[in-house]
Amino acid sequence: MRRNQTAGWFFLGMGAVLGGLLVILSLAVFTNFKQLGNLAHVIRLVHAEYVESVDSSQLIEGAIRGIVESLDDPYSVYLEPETFDRFMEQVKGSFGGIGILVGYRNDSLTVVRPFDGTPAAEAGIRVGDVILAVDGKDTREMDLETAVLLIRGEVGSTVRLTVRREGYDEPLEFTVERRQIQVPTVEGKLLDGDIGYVVISQFTEHTGSELVYTLNSFERELRGLILDLRDNPGGDLMAAVDVADLFIGEGPIVHVKYRTNQGQTYSASPRQMDVPLVVLINQNSASASEIVAGAVKDTGVGTLVGTKTFGKGVVQNVFELNNGAGLKLTTARYLTPSGHDLNQKGITPHIVVEAPADFDSDPQLDKALEILKAGNK
Repeated sequence: MRRNQTAGWFFLGMGAVLGGLLVILSLAVFTNFKQLGNLAHVIRLVHAEYVESVDSSQLIEGAIRGIVESLDDPYSVYLEPETFDRFMEQVKGSFGGIGILVGYRNDSLTVVRPFDGTPAAEAGIRVGDVILAVDGKDTREMDLETAVLLIRGEVGSTVRLTVRREGYDEPLEFTVERRQIQVPTVEGKLLDGDIGYVVISQFTEHTGSELVYTLNSFERELRGLILDLRDNPGGDLMAAVDVADLFIGEGPIVHVKYRTNQGQTYSASPRQMDVPLVVLINQNSASASEIVAGAVKDTGVGTLVGTKTFGKGVVQNVFELNNGAGLKLTTARYLTPSGHDLNQKGITPHIVVEAPADFDSDPQLDKALEILKAGNK
């Protein structure tokens, strides 16, 4: 009886704070009642015996985090309400931030680019600055997505960056006020007059239309196109499908496979751009970037140049919880058109070109130009 009473108290207390958790715990009753009883017993002991009083919501948040962390999946994450809001802003492509593109260089979180006219540029943050900490939180063991979420935040709030800069003996501190940032995810220009160069910094719901607009802005027949996906951490699956659809002929772009072995295949419409294509990738090209790169490689419509990609071949769904928080949960794997599983493997380019040691040269871009010029002779 005591075990039943404990479980009943647990359900009553939990329901008052987070109704959604009840569903999970109710299922647990039928699968492992003893462990559920242990969880309830620990919560009862903390309430009764811990040296200080503890709020029930704090215990429940800890339990949720523990459940997610037990999956040992770096991509399944409990997002507290503030972080969840930031995440959703990032997906939509409009957010409070400081206007920098970051990536990892030599295992260090590094500023790849501060965008003109943004708080980061105005504060004096430079290309190549290594971000050691965000608001005092060490970035050495931090994944890129978490770092980006911490840098972004509510408009009008500030973020403190601790930066190591070449030529300085001591770290620099920058306190930067966040503003509403509407940075385009696609930027392009012409190289050598008729070679298009397009950078996609991330994939949001606007990326496909932005790419079409950028390509139309060239207003001339292109001799070739360079699609730069370096340091692109990914983003929206459908945006990646939209981008790949411009270059891939009819046939599969990506296969999404669920635990039940059921799946869905996203296929291309007739090819819309018939132009020599080179795609630049590196170790920070992940997720949606790898969907595009994998489709290009498997279908043979372009040449990949750079270094092997990150290897994130899993898909997450985001679920909103009752308290304004969210759960980002891995729900599927994606496979390339030929059925390759790239998770923890990455995509190897056709031509391997290592990244430069500094930001003054770009041998990967140079190689892309060389390929396109040679093909047009």
